[in-house]
Amino acid sequence: MKKLIAPLLMTFIFLACVCIGPALAGSSEAPSKDVLAVDVAAIKQIGQDMGDAMVTGDTAKLSQIFADDWASVGPSGKATTKEDFLRNHISGDSKLESFDLGPIDVQVLGNSAVAQGSVIETRGKETGIKMIYADLLEKRSGKWVVVRSMGARVK
Repeated sequence: MKKLIAPLLMTFIFLACVCIGPALAGSSEAPSKDVLAVDVAAIKQIGQDMGDAMVTGDTAKLSQIFADDWASVGPSGKATTKEDFLRNHISGDSKLESFDLGPIDVQVLGNSAVAQGSVIETRGKETGIKMIYADLLEKRSGKWVVVRSMGARVK
């Protein structure tokens, strides 16, 4: 009888995990197309808002767009923090004068998303600077924020 208790107990625990686990974790159903469309539109709007805030020097708006733990790797390969990024915009270093966003491809993966795209920028005397980028976003407290970025200049 003692030899049967351990296998029965293990079977019971396994079945409990299989049956109860998904209920505790929440729905395993994929979000509806409408929810995904809303998220994709919101993420694309963040790209536009980001560019607009960079042109106007709106660091308060940029601070909302980028998570406090945001980090980026730019064309030089140098890592940048949110603090560094905002400081550069306050000082006017490499001021974005204008921009034209290209198509943005967004892939939503639950509470995370990746946005990839291109932009043509004007910075000071340099015009027609073509950049490609990828932003990793996370939905925090119901709002999408950029948590990681990388970009490169296209020659």
